[in-house]
Amino acid sequence: MEPSALCRAAAMFRISLQAPFSARAWYQMLPKQRGSEKPAADSSSRGSILRPGRPLGREELLRLLEASLVHADGALVAISKPPGLPVTGKPGELTLLSLLPDLSLKLGLPDNLQVIKAAHKESSGLVLLSGCQDTIQSLQDFYIKSRKAGHAAATYCAVTTRVPAALEGEVRTGLKLMQMEDCELVVPVASPSRNSLQRKEVKNTLTRFKVLDSCNGCALLQLQPLTAFPGQLLVHLTLILSPVLGDHVYSSRVGTVLGEPFLLPAESTLPRTQVLDDFLLGKLHLQQQHVHRLPLHLHLHQLLIPAAGPSSSKKVITAPPPSFFLQTLRLLGLALPQSPDKQ
Repeated sequence: MEPSALCRAAAMFRISLQAPFSARAWYQMLPKQRGSEKPAADSSSRGSILRPGRPLGREELLRLLEASLVHADGALVAISKPPGLPVTGKPGELTLLSLLPDLSLKLGLPDNLQVIKAAHKESSGLVLLSGCQDTIQSLQDFYIKSRKAGHAAATYCAVTTRVPAALEGEVRTGLKLMQMEDCELVVPVASPSRNSLQRKEVKNTLTRFKVLDSCNGCALLQLQPLTAFPGQLLVHLTLILSPVLGDHVYSSRVGTVLGEPFLLPAESTLPRTQVLDDFLLGKLHLQQQHVHRLPLHLHLHQLLIPAAGPSSSKKVITAPPPSFFLQTLRLLGLALPQSPDKQ
């Protein structure tokens, strides 16, 4: 990647390329992986990385969620949701909330579970649930305090279609919602005015990133948002010219000329199916006409929660990446790093 392109973006959106990064967040490993050795790209059929050709039905989703329980201690329950499943929606739509009564019955959980924190619709990953009002309030207070103190409570993993120029850093920029034709999209605001911030038209946002592995022109990233805004992680990654694999909304903002990436104007670039180069399509055993079925490779991997005991103690709840995510890592020759911290 030509450094000048990223430097121009860094100057405009305050992208810090040498920012400190917080401690370890990973422990989940690929099967039979040893040390940091990369698995060879596997062309055998270990499962498709594409979405099913039709939407999953209610019973299929319930079976999937039933097998996704990652934590239960009586007051707090955590599951890992698949990409494409919204938490809420219109009456009659299949949502996590509409499935909760049946899921609770199948798992023998309380029937009054409420969602405390969850991966957004197109992401996979953790959903925290509880039926205890004291637990709900305690966790909500914990996340508010963490955000105000600048402490990362959530850790995501993502596969990107390019390798960032810096191995770690942070992205700071204002973000706002903008109506573009029939879409409401998030656009960056490099220098938001005080009035726009006070009127809450724009919000200052911050994400820390770290490259965990790279191979074949792609990267496995660890992401820690320090603020919360719709689409924050996807938009921030376009600003460092490294869109998330399966991002069919914001990846169109990164163009390419003679193999070099550049930013297109966010205010006039509409969403489209992600366009992958021939080399990457070959590594993934895909054709461009099937890419619209490629799920977003953004996974809410870990959440901090307060632990019993000293007020400063915390524990980590982890949801391993889903099978399509792991299959993509194998195909691209990427590996999850080793960590002894297990839950």
